[in-house]
Amino acid sequence: MGEAFVSFDDVSLAYDATGNAIEDINLDIHEGEFVAFVGPSGCGKSTFMKLCTGLHAPTGGSIRVDGEPVSGPLKISGMAFQNANLLPWRTTLDNVLLPLEIVQPYRKQFRQRREEFVGWARDLLRTVGLQDYEDQYPWQLSGGMQQRASICRALIHRPRLLMLDEPFGALDAFTREELWCVLRDLWEAQRFTVVLVTHDLREAAFLADTVYVMSRRPGRVIEQRTIDLPRPRALETTYGKPFIDLVQELRGQIGEIRNT
Repeated sequence: MGEAFVSFDDVSLAYDATGNAIEDINLDIHEGEFVAFVGPSGCGKSTFMKLCTGLHAPTGGSIRVDGEPVSGPLKISGMAFQNANLLPWRTTLDNVLLPLEIVQPYRKQFRQRREEFVGWARDLLRTVGLQDYEDQYPWQLSGGMQQRASICRALIHRPRLLMLDEPFGALDAFTREELWCVLRDLWEAQRFTVVLVTHDLREAAFLADTVYVMSRRPGRVIEQRTIDLPRPRALETTYGKPFIDLVQELRGQIGEIRNT
């Protein structure tokens, strides 16, 4: 598949003297790949994401993204979290535009290219079904709508790497599945690289090409599972026996980790 887009080489991170949060992480993620990390709480899934985007520096080993060592926050990445964290005084459209006002080189071009950038934002909002809500404020949107806007905000500056930390964890089951399909369609259309951190094994198996299972702290990757289900995946896939068997295997493996 060629050179890895994201490469971790013997990476460890110790926050303090109590020991490593993660250790001995070796893995490669290729451009356009969709990977998911699952494991028990506190195993270092979110820590991996922060290392990948340069928000934390490893205390051991090395990390490269797009062939270059990670030495600080990456401009080519976008991020979305469990809480949408939209600014309450900005409309949906203005919340989506926010990264273009902050991230270079768009920041210095924002005034001159504002009309063009508004077009980018409206295209994204239309893609996720929010074309009629661009003038609404966050408090006027449902939780699912807020999260759709959050994903648009993470993608507005056209990042090559999208980091998702439990993005649908606070939503009801129906809305969560609906947004799986929204994310699936965005990824199918643009093929950016995605790293998804989740506790939801169905979510990981439905969306990802590869699922990494992590051990308890200090977090290590103890299983790399390729998801062989054909794409594009319909939601009905999640009710078939192959999918259910896969999720049960992952669930059993994490159960063994918790009991160790």
